[in-house]
Amino acid sequence: MEITSLTRYKGSTFEVELDYQRKIYLHADIIHDHSLRQGTQLERDELKRIIYASNFRRAYQRALYLLDYRDHSRKEMYDKLIDTYKSEALCSAVLDKLEENRFIDDERYAENMARKLVVSKRFGRRRALRELVQKGIGRFTAEDALAEYDDTFSENLSEMLETKYSRYLGDPTDRKSIEKVKSSLVRYGYSFDEINRAVKGYFENMER
Repeated sequence: MEITSLTRYKGSTFEVELDYQRKIYLHADIIHDHSLRQGTQLERDELKRIIYASNFRRAYQRALYLLDYRDHSRKEMYDKLIDTYKSEALCSAVLDKLEENRFIDDERYAENMARKLVVSKRFGRRRALRELVQKGIGRFTAEDALAEYDDTFSENLSEMLETKYSRYLGDPTDRKSIEKVKSSLVRYGYSFDEINRAVKGYFENMER
């Protein structure tokens, strides 16, 4: 097939007409890299490679745009790209290049997210681990990211009892209020053993 027309469409994008019928839109970089011009003859396989290169470039640029706003795990970025570009092979190749260039790094992402979940949101280990896995982080990577917060979990739990929940814990015999606090802390991701130990310590300190 022959390129019968090649004209600037918008910005750095060109409209490429093939055999006076089919039109495709390519970035100037793709035009340059493949030495395309009016009259160029293309085999079908070569055209497929050009279209793939164009889609790869678009997907890669889209990923960089999304990363300008916030970091993404590999799975998060894959889910966003596949909705538009449909090709698993293409999206995986884009992600491989992003990882190669360190634009996406699940270990770095997990470390930053773990800090936010534990230090800022004060989630317990269970909730923090679940949140990381839901973001597409592997379980072992997520557990490694949370390992440095072993002491922080218990500190957060004690601090929450003394501030957020202290108004419910004025009476150690008020089982209804105590169970309400415990249920809330379970939703935060703390285990029953952690919660019972912390509540016991809270009342012991209050009696001193």
